[in-house]
Amino acid sequence: MQRREFMALVGGATATWPLGALAQKAPVRLGFLFAGTANSDYVRRLLAGLTQGLTENGMTEGRDYLLETRFADSYDHFPALARELQQAKVRIIIPSTIAAVRAAQQLSPPIPVVMAAINDPVGTGLIASLAHPGGLTTGTATLNQDVTPKLLEFLGAIVPRATTLAALYNPANPSSVSFLPSLRREADIRGVSLVELAFKSVADFASTLPTLVVTRRPDALQLVADSFVLDQADRIAALASAQRLPTLASVAEVAYGGALLAYGLSVTEVFHRSAYYVKRILDGANPADLPVEQPTRIGLVINLKTAKALGITILPTVLARADEVIE
Repeated sequence: MQRREFMALVGGATATWPLGALAQKAPVRLGFLFAGTANSDYVRRLLAGLTQGLTENGMTEGRDYLLETRFADSYDHFPALARELQQAKVRIIIPSTIAAVRAAQQLSPPIPVVMAAINDPVGTGLIASLAHPGGLTTGTATLNQDVTPKLLEFLGAIVPRATTLAALYNPANPSSVSFLPSLRREADIRGVSLVELAFKSVADFASTLPTLVVTRRPDALQLVADSFVLDQADRIAALASAQRLPTLASVAEVAYGGALLAYGLSVTEVFHRSAYYVKRILDGANPADLPVEQPTRIGLVINLKTAKALGITILPTVLARADEVIE
């Protein structure tokens, strides 16, 4: 075959080949809806877990997907931000707190929702059950309703003379509010007075904490899990440490950010697992057929650097129970 004839044949094949086979498939858009800020260490850890999970499921950012992120500084802003994601034509929304899930569920036409580390999604009415979530919502849940009162056991071990615990919670989060009764009961059993401190803004907390220390003199501060609170956990732990106040939480990442102790899940791992749901739905699975998962690993993380700064000695028996010790 002459070169001119060969080139003509190739050109003709190109002209008649289906355009879809030649064009690269456009990346899908995924929506991330979060309470807090875009630049906190906490958010960076979550997004790192999510993107790593997507990579391990065969999805590369830029080639296979684009991540649209929206951050609410007030829970009232979630509906508008969910509509923004819808207008951006996202295929799936990944919300990080109950109010964000509800805002995504109320969109019309509906968009699949992959919950990421959501507190008590059955009790708050987001899904019908863990095994059969129903609708277009699935994803990952936490065990914070169980581990929140459990933290008082560790308080007694690290601060045995503790008589007062300040609990920092977000009143806009129904799960945080629902955790308080069990925390009160456990505190009563252990003879600990509970001071409930509503989190409204970082500025308010920065001015409230010194007053709290002077007037009520709590022996420790417990963060009741909520995305907005956890987003500011590093700053809160620093403020608390400045007042010689040890901080406890039910999320491992809080200890990485300076809290004394965390007993609970790693939200980075949970967000990593959420990527599995994203890939399954993009491959055609019905969210209603994908059971919601709870974490299978609950860990104890102790920050010895913070303990030394606070002048607290952690008993060897407590250290022996730790899954991770931060030196």
